[in-house]
Amino acid sequence: MTMTTCSAPGKIYFFGEHAVVYGEQATACAVDIRTRVTVRPDVEHIINSSIGITGLDMHKHPYVTRCIREMEQFIPDGVRIDISSELPVGSGLGSSAAVTIATLHALSIQFDTGHSLDDIAAMGHEIERTVQGAASPTDTFASTMGGVITIPGRKRLNLPECPIVIGYTGKFSSTSELVANVGELKKKYPQIIEPVISTIGRLSYEGEAAIEGQDYQALGHLMNINHGLLDTLGVGSPELSRLVWASRDAGAWGAKTTGAGGGGCMVAITDRPDEVAAAITSAGGQAIITNATPYGVKVE
Repeated sequence: MTMTTCSAPGKIYFFGEHAVVYGEQATACAVDIRTRVTVRPDVEHIINSSIGITGLDMHKHPYVTRCIREMEQFIPDGVRIDISSELPVGSGLGSSAAVTIATLHALSIQFDTGHSLDDIAAMGHEIERTVQGAASPTDTFASTMGGVITIPGRKRLNLPECPIVIGYTGKFSSTSELVANVGELKKKYPQIIEPVISTIGRLSYEGEAAIEGQDYQALGHLMNINHGLLDTLGVGSPELSRLVWASRDAGAWGAKTTGAGGGGCMVAITDRPDEVAAAITSAGGQAIITNATPYGVKVE
């Protein structure tokens, strides 16, 4: 029986979380920790992941269920989908985008649907929007195309060659809740919060020159400023702050919350990845040493 395995990367934000919701520029970077999806024809729909084995199930497997429904016209009978992931769920690393994009691409190849990568990215964004209620196209685009990109402009930047260390708090956070909280804050104090949001967008433009020029100390400095502004928006947490400061103390050029905040992950850039990872572990986090990747979704 034929089968297709595809993998898609997670992503970190150098800049722009929350501000991107209001049309400001963000800079995202695909990282080499991946979700793998194997698709094979079956007599019925079966989804198998670390969560368990289900059929179509919008509660346990909402993203993959939507992927199957999108592609159902091309599937003769049923499909079995096996998922394995290096990405913690609800961590701000784009785990839902990675599983969505890997699943759509694997289905498109297995059943020869003719979808382009642009189609896959757009469909993936629509699925995330449907499941979450609102979603930026950043995660699905980065997962599909790889590399470093600005959103909404989709400008591709040089790939940073420095190690990236991710610290996971182990604490789940709800993106939709955090986005709603920032919206409330903006409504309550518009003259204070609107400039903060536009400054976060401005950091993304400033950061372009640092990334293009491989000036990682400048990039780190700007990331530190972005972290402070995210705290201002109320999306920080004591756990994230501990990991961020531990990383900086261990010699990271920059360290900040990545993703929605409230828990989830932080990211550091450094030339001393082992020391930064050890500091994150000592501060109670789980450390992942990785790199930026030029590769988006791919057949394995």
